[in-house]
Amino acid sequence: MTATRPSLARVLRRAWGPVRPVLLAALPLAGAAGALACAGLAWREMSANHAIAALEAGHDRPVAADAVPELMLARIRFLAARERLDEAEPLIAALDGSGSPALRALAQIALGNARLRQAFAKLEAGDLEPATPLVGLARQAYRRALTLRPEAWDAKFNLDVASRLVRDFPERGREQGEEMPADPKKIWTDIPGQPRGLP
Repeated sequence: MTATRPSLARVLRRAWGPVRPVLLAALPLAGAAGALACAGLAWREMSANHAIAALEAGHDRPVAADAVPELMLARIRFLAARERLDEAEPLIAALDGSGSPALRALAQIALGNARLRQAFAKLEAGDLEPATPLVGLARQAYRRALTLRPEAWDAKFNLDVASRLVRDFPERGREQGEEMPADPKKIWTDIPGQPRGLP
């Protein structure tokens, strides 16, 4: 006489018996947890939108480095418009780690614009020496923006403006880290000035 093997349906019925009450109790809990998570995300998004609107309206709002990238960008723009670049730097670094290339490019453009405004203020005051490094920093920011988003027209235009302010000169005869001796009679600024004399 051969032993009969239990059918698959019977095995499933036996296994389902002890699991059924646990699943019936767990399903409502899982649904509630999912609803709470969705509500938390919606609240975070609504809170971020309110903070972005406030920053764009000119009202300062503190922003943590782990905030949503759009909120970090709004704060960077707010700080850059007010030339508070030391406060913007940590947010730019945080955005580089979590933001999309488009948002990171916009942050670099805001940084470059702030540096260029500072340089123009120095030039208008006739203070040429400190304006040169500011123009260089602005150009760096615009180049980073174009690396991230090559079609960014603002970055292209402003890079062109900054490049016309300070010329690039080849540094012949200079090795890595070696300082060139300055001849006091041959010192000239990188910023083009008003031409003097006859043509």
